[in-house]
Amino acid sequence: MSSLPQYKVIVPAAGIGQRMLADRPKQYLTIAGKTILEHTLENLYAHPQIKHVIVVLNAKDDYFASLPLASKSWITRVDGGNERADSVLAGLDSMNNEKWVLVHDAARPCLDHDDLSKLLLVAQRSAYGAILACRVRDTMKRANDLQEITHTESRDNLWHALTPQFFPLVQLRDALHKAARSQVKITDEASAIEWAQGTVHLVEGRGSNIKVTQPEDLQLAEFYLQHKAAL
Repeated sequence: MSSLPQYKVIVPAAGIGQRMLADRPKQYLTIAGKTILEHTLENLYAHPQIKHVIVVLNAKDDYFASLPLASKSWITRVDGGNERADSVLAGLDSMNNEKWVLVHDAARPCLDHDDLSKLLLVAQRSAYGAILACRVRDTMKRANDLQEITHTESRDNLWHALTPQFFPLVQLRDALHKAARSQVKITDEASAIEWAQGTVHLVEGRGSNIKVTQPEDLQLAEFYLQHKAAL
């Protein structure tokens, strides 16, 4: 066991990934010989500061139990809800005596361990949480409902939010519960903290930490995984 601080990570994986146009949830599509979810979970646990992974699944999920890692002692399965925030709350409610917690997308199998280490340092330097993020590089356009450009957005101080996202457990749980009671749409954990007027730091991460969302993302994720394996 590492002498470094140890953390648990929640992986919400109850979604069905409709944009992938596949016959199964996207986390169970295969790249480089394993499902996306297997790559994600194994990569997280391979980091020396991750002690346990809580994977949050649809209650009717029939795929996970067939995976070779399903019975690993470092994984706990929890049933999730209809929305991401519901699933994250289910994961949080399954924890005891944790001060900080990570949340990571199931469809981000290419997380770099150096980036994760930088993110985890936040717990030693601040009372506030943080997320991995990368700077916006492309020109950003604002459009109307007719997909007509209304103006160009400045890229100054504009970032793409990534995961993991890392917060004090009690703060995150309270923010998510309050947002749910107020019927506020939460797209990631940081948005719940922001809505509750909390502070969120940005930790710059690699753009290779992609989220597999569209069919073309599969080849890109496979490229990154094969490149990492060759190092």
